[in-house]
Amino acid sequence: MENRIKIERAILDITQDELAQKIGVSRQTINSIEANRYVPSTVLALKLSAVFNKPVNDFFKLTEND
Repeated sequence: MENRIKIERAILDITQDELAQKIGVSRQTINSIEANRYVPSTVLALKLSAVFNKPVNDFFKLTEND
């Protein structure tokens, strides 16, 4: 899976720590999601959707390997 979390953060001009606080996770979790080392739960994906005010499909995409 690919994601645009870093790009969406840049659009909002917020840090990993600020995003983490908004959705109730650690900065390390945000870092791991951005680096594709961690696939967030549905609940976290929906929380990100609320912060970015965009559908989940706008910032998470399946790849051929998924």
